[in-house]
Parts: sequence; structure tokens; C-alpha cells
Amino acid sequence: QVQLVESGGGLVQPGGSLRLSCAAPRNIFSINTMGWYRQAPGKERELVAVISGSGRTNVAESVSGRFTISRDNVKNTVYLQMNSLKPEDTAVYYCKVVVVIAADTYDYWGQGTQVTVSS
Repeated sequence: QVQLVESGGGLVQPGGSLRLSCAAPRNIFSINTMGWYRQAPGKERELVAVISGSGRTNVAESVSGRFTISRDNVKNTVYLQMNSLKPEDTAVYYCKVVVVIAADTYDYWGQGTQVTVSS
């Protein structure tokens, strides 16, 4: 079992910024895609942004131009820089790490961190 440690959530005013971090154990050498998802109350979990092992990114249209995903492959950590936050960005944010070993793929999720955008 791979334990992911998330941090960086909190309460911020509209227009503000937050940076989320998600660290996987450093002894894992086969991490492929890393990403962020979010789930607002009463809604399904949705993709926010993902980044491949080579650095290719895919960002949801709703956050494009405001959120940036990045990763540090040495630290096995993925980041989500969130700028110009809006009340509709309020949700629990989850990181996801995809580990590939031979022909098998394993998905691991973080515990979630609350982001609340409110004045």
C-alpha cells in the first residue's frame, strides 16, 4: 500500500491563491501519471489536472489559465498552484498517483484536503 501525504488546503478569499502538495514515498521508482481531482458537495469527483512522467499536462477547462500542475520526480511530489480562486473551486482536492510495474497499473489516492474559497 502506498500512502500519499497531501498538504496545502485551507480557507482563502476569492481571487486568492493556494498551493497543494502531494508526496509519495521516495522508494517508489515506477510512478507514471500524477494528478489532482476534486469533489464538491453533492457532485461527482472530477479531474482538475494531470501530469505525465515526461511532464505533459492536461488541465480541466474550468481551471485552465488559473491552475498549474507540476511535479518533482526526485521528491516524488506533485503540486497544484491555484491562482485567482473562485467560490466554485471549493471542494475536497485529492491527489492520485499511477504506479506501473511490468504490465500492471496501480492507482493510489491521497486522503483529500479541503479547499474553501469564501469571503
